[in-house]
Amino acid sequence: MAAGIRSDQLISRRIETGGIALHVREGGCGPSLLFFHGITSNSAVFAPLMARLSDRFTTIAVDQRGHGLSDKPETGYEANDYADDIAALIRTLDHGPAILVGHSLGARNSVTAAARYPDLVRSVIAIDFTPYIETEALDALETRVNAGSRLFDDLKSVEAYLAARYPNIPADAIRIRAESGYEKVDGGFRPLASPSAMAQTARGLRADLTQAYRDVTRPVLIVRGEQSKLVSPAALAKTSRLRPDLPVVVVPDADHYVNETAPEITLKAITNFIDA
Repeated sequence: MAAGIRSDQLISRRIETGGIALHVREGGCGPSLLFFHGITSNSAVFAPLMARLSDRFTTIAVDQRGHGLSDKPETGYEANDYADDIAALIRTLDHGPAILVGHSLGARNSVTAAARYPDLVRSVIAIDFTPYIETEALDALETRVNAGSRLFDDLKSVEAYLAARYPNIPADAIRIRAESGYEKVDGGFRPLASPSAMAQTARGLRADLTQAYRDVTRPVLIVRGEQSKLVSPAALAKTSRLRPDLPVVVVPDADHYVNETAPEITLKAITNFIDA
């Protein structure tokens, strides 16, 4: 691995943004590069990428509302709510406009934030979420999300569950998800992500995203896993017809979880886009 921070060298802290407290993992120095995870996940999944980018950027991975160690309000899980959190965080950090890297839910939120607050965003890398996702794909996602809200006997049981749910994610990345995304409670381990927040968020993913993509003026790179079951080739093609000016990278052999299944290609796509 190239020189940089290790996951255990990241600073973990909560940032009060005025409306919500967000837990972040932070390292490096330089311009702000913010990472936003997918539904039910948390900021820890980006630690390997952060380690490779920390010599050039202040890398900050965020537990989005309802997830991880951030606040979990009873309501407020639409795209605009998440985007407002991103804007409030950038203002609170006061490091100038930020580059946003988002996976899935985080991609939707990042593009929405860039469309709503162009003065706060330099550019967006949107990983495996676009408009035009088919209803069947969102139905399957919602079923998986709701099935994960249960009690596990121990962390080994969590890892076994995650390995079955994400068969293409490497074992070390599965371990990061297990160790960072669950808390010990009476009788075993439960997800840190709020079940109510996840249900509301999953429903919110069905909202029409075309206006945000139509309106966004900041540079956006669209990344899709070639084997993604969420973003179909048809959805990607429609998105490219909507915004033919936005560059696209399709990662060979990767599924929806591109940054975990193909970290080297993801890193190259991010750095090439930023450098261009």
